[in-house]
Amino acid sequence: MLPFETMSQLCSAAAASTEGYALPAILLATGLTGSIVHCAPMCGPLVLAQVGDRLARLPPARLCELSRLGAAAQLPYHLGRITTYAALGALVALAGGWLIDIPWLGCLRAVFLLTAALYFMITALARLGIVRTTPLAGSPRVVMQAMRRIAGPARALGSFPMGLALGFLPCGLVYAALGIAAASGRPLLGAFGMAAFGLGTVPTLVAVGLLGHAAAKEVRSFTAAASPFLMLANAALLASLALASLIGADR
Repeated sequence: MLPFETMSQLCSAAAASTEGYALPAILLATGLTGSIVHCAPMCGPLVLAQVGDRLARLPPARLCELSRLGAAAQLPYHLGRITTYAALGALVALAGGWLIDIPWLGCLRAVFLLTAALYFMITALARLGIVRTTPLAGSPRVVMQAMRRIAGPARALGSFPMGLALGFLPCGLVYAALGIAAASGRPLLGAFGMAAFGLGTVPTLVAVGLLGHAAAKEVRSFTAAASPFLMLANAALLASLALASLIGADR
């Protein structure tokens, strides 16, 4: 067995990994898996509306597969969302770093990570039918009403401003991702991590825009089966990082 001192050093190194490549990788995986079961049904109708509006404005001579792909990509809209997520990530990481530096709040990093781990665990169990509630999920009707209120004025300004505005929508998945970003305590890393999260949500929404909601639903039925297990793995990783952070804080 390893000496206790060596084990403590390894745990401290694991805790420090949240300040390196681990955090953006975790948030990228969070965006990829979470978007399958959450973003597609919630934001899919809005994406389809944007795709329809863009295609309707094109002259018939310019309608082709390439223009359809460009309309489905909605790059300015996604860039707007990612910009908002990155700004929020920097803000919460700045606040988290300030709080974590207070001596009697040294365990706050572990609290952030454990909270996010709990969200993913309960979400995964809800998808598996083991529990019936999902934390911080919010009412879909409330979210859709907020989306319509924000999207209406923002749409007149273009896709990028609308993406900026809709990045502030109440969303449990985003809250959990922000908790992970806050645990880094470093604004630049928090921004980079939340940008990775936003990037992870793009493929599913592009698929919705390209295939249509009905076709994307068929594709999602295959991938959604694996998402609860990926979320459970994500929760286990976050919990292990939280434990390592606690051990490192006690040294």
